[in-house]
Amino acid sequence: MNKINLIIQREYLTRVKKKSFVIMTLLGPILMAALMIVPVWLGMKDQDFQIIEVIDETGLFIDQFENTNTLRFEHQFVNIEFAKDSFYNSNYTSILHITSLDKQSKAKMYYKKQPGINTISKIENTIEEGIRNIELKKQFNITKEQLDNINPNVSVETIFRNADGAEETKSSAISTVLGFGAAIIIYMFIFLYGVQVMRGVIEEKTNRIVEIIISSVKPFQLMLGKIVGIALVGLTQFLLWIALTTIIISIAQVALNQAIDVADTATIEEVMKAQGAGNVDTSNMGQQIQKIIDEIPIVTLLISFLFYFLGGYLLYGALFAAIGSAVDSEADTQQFMMPITIPLIFSFVVAQTVIQNPDGAMAFWLSLFPLTSPVIMMVRIPFGVETWELLLSMFLLVLGFIGTTWIAGRIYRTGILMYGKKITYKELWKWLFYKG
Repeated sequence: MNKINLIIQREYLTRVKKKSFVIMTLLGPILMAALMIVPVWLGMKDQDFQIIEVIDETGLFIDQFENTNTLRFEHQFVNIEFAKDSFYNSNYTSILHITSLDKQSKAKMYYKKQPGINTISKIENTIEEGIRNIELKKQFNITKEQLDNINPNVSVETIFRNADGAEETKSSAISTVLGFGAAIIIYMFIFLYGVQVMRGVIEEKTNRIVEIIISSVKPFQLMLGKIVGIALVGLTQFLLWIALTTIIISIAQVALNQAIDVADTATIEEVMKAQGAGNVDTSNMGQQIQKIIDEIPIVTLLISFLFYFLGGYLLYGALFAAIGSAVDSEADTQQFMMPITIPLIFSFVVAQTVIQNPDGAMAFWLSLFPLTSPVIMMVRIPFGVETWELLLSMFLLVLGFIGTTWIAGRIYRTGILMYGKKITYKELWKWLFYKG
């Protein structure tokens, strides 16, 4: 056991001290934080105070445009040509010219500074709503207030009920995001660090370093130590990514909040309406978000994620190590990589179908099969999984790891000292039953 610990320590320290590890550890959180912060920052570009001169030839939108903390509409009864001639030297940032009133209503906007998408959406929605209200009044003698009173706001609440009769509210949207997000992370982690195991074995074999190492330790100990050592490297990097990303986003959020008036929700409403969200109630948005967070089985999700995160890697890592020991160069790995990576790629592709039907027969069986369960089960867990299914899946994954480790160990002990020979599947089969 001490020898395995020494190998783990060597693999871990050697890799975490590399410049590439440090660079990726620092660069990863910056990129992830940028994906979340940059869109918000770009949205703030539309928060500069704007004064829009409105020239309404229809005369029907005088009181329709509502001012906000960053937007003010001023109606002027002047000729459009006069307005354009005096525009450059005025305080106005844009001119809104409404020329007709029909289903294909025309409006033009002249600007000094490009208006943001939120401003455009607000103007379009206001004009569309105004035309709609006029048509309702004209054709059906219905006012906007009367329509709002009969306009339904339906929300389907999804509740998971287990075999014991316990009920738990679930959010399909957040479950989809969490499940697929966890599946992507595990999928990328297995590929990234599994290949590192394979390359490490090939490098030691090519440099003949392994001949010196196995004079002191058994091949199986060397393989297991390498797999676990690289797993700890990956886990360390992942935890650092989470911590650093959280810190960066928190700092950026404080800075952004100082520049944004969080009380102004009009922009949010207009954008959501433009995307077809219908009537949007932002008054209790914070409570709605908190309710969704409370519905997430955080403890179960984290424990399961760590288990499948490491279990999936250890299972595939052993197979990648076996491939590395059987070849002399990375170019020779292609014939052996395909059978191993097909289940992993297949599980990632099928995950999109599993999200649509997380309790289907295909989702159930793939979440039990060790080669696909790390991805598929993580997709299913946020939607609610029976405890016995989760425990059975974990048990089978452990058995799968033991089985693949035994197979990889048999191949590794023979292949690690095999040079200059083109290995076939038939040869690998023989290695499994070599004695000694």
